[in-house]
Amino acid sequence: MSILVYIEHSEGKVKKTSLEAVSFAHALASQTGEGDVVAVALGTVDLAELASVGKAGAFKVLHADDSRLTAGVIQAHAAAVAQAFVKTGAKTLILAKSSLGDAVAARLAIKLNAALVSNVVELPDTSGGYKVKRSIYTGKAFAEATVTTENKILAVKKNAVDLKTDGADAAVEKIAVDLSDSDFAAKITSTERATGEILLPEADIVVSGGRGMKGPENWGMIEELAKVLGAATGCSKPVSDIGWRPHHEHVGQTGVKVAPSLYIAVGISGAIQHLAGVNSSKYIVVINKDPEAPFFKAADYGIVGDAFEVLPKLTEALKAEL
Repeated sequence: MSILVYIEHSEGKVKKTSLEAVSFAHALASQTGEGDVVAVALGTVDLAELASVGKAGAFKVLHADDSRLTAGVIQAHAAAVAQAFVKTGAKTLILAKSSLGDAVAARLAIKLNAALVSNVVELPDTSGGYKVKRSIYTGKAFAEATVTTENKILAVKKNAVDLKTDGADAAVEKIAVDLSDSDFAAKITSTERATGEILLPEADIVVSGGRGMKGPENWGMIEELAKVLGAATGCSKPVSDIGWRPHHEHVGQTGVKVAPSLYIAVGISGAIQHLAGVNSSKYIVVINKDPEAPFFKAADYGIVGDAFEVLPKLTEALKAEL
């Protein structure tokens, strides 16, 4: 018996959130004695990249090397992962909570007659049953789900567990999956990806700007700070609405929800819709000249000051240290 992990990859690289899911599974296997952690990857991806998943805690990676699976057709992925689940004799499936992961997990719950718990934030409590803590209400509260089914699916929230990096390379084995034309009935005709060196959903650090930046011509300060920190850039909804920044940078309840280790908000007042998209961040730093800005109530650290004075000094100080 083993724990199976469904991993996602993009542009030839396994996503960090999927590596976190592997580390979560490794910690769970150590806790419950469920055996080895086996990952399953679908579509075209380099074998060396797959082997590196072992550093996060996987013993073996099963690779369904079918180019049709690279695009991420939901029904096909669900069918392939279900077959891998049965072949490995697994009783638990771990995956990262994501747009693709959510859709695949829902279908797998039906196919495998499994309980599905999403937004998982810590290892299950198995001392008396099987209880799983999950985040609800956009991170404002937690709920405890009791799982009674034999088969279980846990969708892990980003940053729920420390990423393991000291493992050995995993063995990579091909796995044959039986897929029909009906599994590919849906066609992905085009994909528009956000641009930038570091994308928001994967970023460990995010620097966001609001209307306090006064105009798009001043965004160079945000981008320079982000470059020094190796961060992604984001913005508030009003900024994207008036066209200062592209909509894919909009962070908030109706935009991209992020959970980085560090979120820096510059010139953002902190409307509840914005807070709903960032309150899963480990640390929040707010820079605003208005000491009454609501964002300060949610901040771990706050700087009351003019962004046009604070940002250059902060950036130069970081350049000297990093």
